[in-house]
Amino acid sequence: MRRIFDLAADPRDIAAHLSADPFLAKRVEAMPGLRVPGCWDGFELAVRAILGQQVSVAGAGTLAGRLVQAFGTRVSDNTSPTHLFPKPEQLAEANIARIGLPSARAETIRTLARQAANGQITFDAIQDSDDFRTRLREIPGVGDWTAQYIAMRALGDPDAFPANDLGLIRATSLRTARDIRQRAEQWRPWRAYAAMYLWQTNLVRSPTVREGPVAKVALAEARASHFAAGK
Repeated sequence: MRRIFDLAADPRDIAAHLSADPFLAKRVEAMPGLRVPGCWDGFELAVRAILGQQVSVAGAGTLAGRLVQAFGTRVSDNTSPTHLFPKPEQLAEANIARIGLPSARAETIRTLARQAANGQITFDAIQDSDDFRTRLREIPGVGDWTAQYIAMRALGDPDAFPANDLGLIRATSLRTARDIRQRAEQWRPWRAYAAMYLWQTNLVRSPTVREGPVAKVALAEARASHFAAGK
């Protein structure tokens, strides 16, 4: 539970560091103690991140549901949950495109599943995060955004930062990912927490803004962590 709700983080140290930048100070003050939620299963989170590429929240949820029903393990006919999320071995050679997924994205998930099944990629938090992201980016269809997001949530990397996220660029009023990377250098080693505050800014500024599904999921779970920690 401590890992899921990021309870090992020290919000005072993080807040003091991020508040040194006037750009983040008011955001931190408005919602102190915002955390980066973990996940129950790193492979599931990675697959859901890929499913969420370039689709709406509703679309990503529909695809995830179809994936689980088609390839997961049924555990109940009547009560929820009815299925367990499929293991890497169940997706490694599956015809994933039949759930309505583009063939290239289906192959991305299959490649990830094969590498997870044979141990090339693991989601153990005790590993070098840079090496982990490099291996993920070698999979066709997994770019830096996806690799950074997975490292942030699955490995608990406090400095992972998906700089080319449009929501982050919008929140900073900067023009390019290169610009936000330069600005974010002063947020190290807590850039993942800065990302959470910036995503939060977008939802406060415009509750109807269409963010990527994984960003919305991260924020919802971060709020759960926030209140679980007593804030």
